[in-house]
Amino acid sequence: MLNGAGPLLITEIPSPDKAESALDARQLQLFEQLDASSTIMAPLRARRDVLGALIIVRTGQDAPFTEQDALLVAELVKGISLSVDNARLHQHTRNAAERLQRSLLPRLPHIPSMEITARYAPSSTTAQVGGDWFDAFTLPDGDTALVIGDVAGHDLNAAVTMSQLRNMLRGIAVDCQDQPSEVLRRLDLATLTLYPHSTATCAYAVVKGPHNGLWEVHHSSAGHLPLLLTRPNGDTRYLDSASGLLIGMDSTLPRLSARDLLPAQSTLLMFTDGLIERPGESLSDALNRLRRHTAALAQAPLHVFCDELILGLGAGSTDDIALLALRPSVPGT
Repeated sequence: MLNGAGPLLITEIPSPDKAESALDARQLQLFEQLDASSTIMAPLRARRDVLGALIIVRTGQDAPFTEQDALLVAELVKGISLSVDNARLHQHTRNAAERLQRSLLPRLPHIPSMEITARYAPSSTTAQVGGDWFDAFTLPDGDTALVIGDVAGHDLNAAVTMSQLRNMLRGIAVDCQDQPSEVLRRLDLATLTLYPHSTATCAYAVVKGPHNGLWEVHHSSAGHLPLLLTRPNGDTRYLDSASGLLIGMDSTLPRLSARDLLPAQSTLLMFTDGLIERPGESLSDALNRLRRHTAALAQAPLHVFCDELILGLGAGSTDDIALLALRPSVPGT
């Protein structure tokens, strides 16, 4: 029946003992249990694939199906087949997009003196790749560079631009090893020159130390959400004193760098807006909610800290989520 060209109309259903195979016998037994008097069986086809079958029966004393009924079923299965096939294609596209997005994300470095953990969660409402990214790498002088960003758009161009900006920033950071503001300024100039129609937010930080037993984080932001520092005792503070215009707007405007102490066993969190933004909610309320979550997780292992943020805040998000967390160890441990 599944290999047939269209619906099969049967007005006289044979008994199970006349079946030619075990499968046919089981089907005829079911018809017998339903007291079926006639049936229409139609394959669900999409392109060259058979996705399944629709089987309709009439029972008891109902008038048997006719050829006219079979024509109606043929039209019905066309719509069902198209819907099922579209759902399969959507899931396939979504899976492919997620694999592409994850392939563009880097491996995190192993640094004995600190823990670094990252998470990426694709949007639950789109099958397109996005521009969220994170990065972490060791600079030639031994300092640790941390990056998070978000290229505008949700399409292949955004993903490609994201990869290009990430690689450019790596090259600039390794080459000049300058203040974070200067690294972002050079990235801005390169973006305006090479990709004049692209815009992105980006935060760049360099973790230094421990010097005299103290860690420091030097940072600058190009239109991105601020870094969040959570101390072991649950105190939280946003590092928002070095904000500037997003990448791709105007490279002539000055950018700021800031320097903050990074206590041992504290957690430095960088994240994209998909983690916190919700329709109808102000940004300040969203940021305060994140502070409450990180304060409650201050003593949790870093991988648990990140997982719980995704589970607690990311469920139902309509945007991709990327986050990067760092926790320096106690000097000498």
